[in-house]
Amino acid sequence: MSVVLDTPVAVRRTAMDLLARREHGRVELTRKLRQRGAPDELIEPALDRLAEEGLLSEARYLESFIRYRSNAGYGPARIREELGQRGLIRGDIDQALRDSEVDWATQLRDVWQRKFAGQRPQDPRSRAQQTRFLAYRGFPMDMIGRLLSGRDLDDY
Repeated sequence: MSVVLDTPVAVRRTAMDLLARREHGRVELTRKLRQRGAPDELIEPALDRLAEEGLLSEARYLESFIRYRSNAGYGPARIREELGQRGLIRGDIDQALRDSEVDWATQLRDVWQRKFAGQRPQDPRSRAQQTRFLAYRGFPMDMIGRLLSGRDLDDY
């Protein structure tokens, strides 16, 4: 049975149900409400009110998303790209990444250790393979180069 989202109360209730499961950004929440049939003229006021009440928070969403994706082994470039695709403002994303207190060097080392068992590349082909994997995961090339060359990442 689907809920008809034709009243402000129904839109608000659905938005709160989605927020109860996990943090959402405003753009993402708008998209989900539209998919469920809510009209735009009911969505915006409902989201404005939720934001005023502190129930919808872009800052909390950014923090939660960065923590989740970094714990899953993704680096700052990949996370920045994913958040940008979700309609968040680049300046807010960059600030949240700076404020996140994620130790990207440790994250890089952990991901590399899990994937390659700590085996430094012995030839150009394996170096390229490891570099591609870590870059795809979103880690900066200079950090990858330092790690694969055996240089200290703590100087980063």
